[in-house]
Amino acid sequence: QVQLVESGGGLVQAGDSLRLSCLASGRNFSSYAMGWFRQVPGREREFVGAISWTGEITYYGHSAKDRFTFFRDNAKNTVYLQMNNLQPDDTAVYYCAIPPGPRSVGYTWPDYDVWGQGTQVTVSS
Repeated sequence: QVQLVESGGGLVQAGDSLRLSCLASGRNFSSYAMGWFRQVPGREREFVGAISWTGEITYYGHSAKDRFTFFRDNAKNTVYLQMNNLQPDDTAVYYCAIPPGPRSVGYTWPDYDVWGQGTQVTVSS
């Protein structure tokens, strides 16, 4: 059925940028919001942000404020997370996720029911 595949992670230096991609399949992509989370071993999964089904509204967790940007290309069934001025505290596995129903959005991981496999982002000093 539905699948999400993240890509674009890697090892970067502090101050560098990365663009993560989340490719969706199996659903009408344009009808669903897309959330982004990140997780460090031993810590709870953290809400990074989300983009609405229309792309007109974005939601930012405090860690992403001013540095991260979300946008989507429905023709490609893809949502992008542009991360600028990365810092060592941004090191984590980043996940994209979609909620169980269309036209809904949440701010915690239980609000989502389909997850990608994650992509590792490592930021060195």
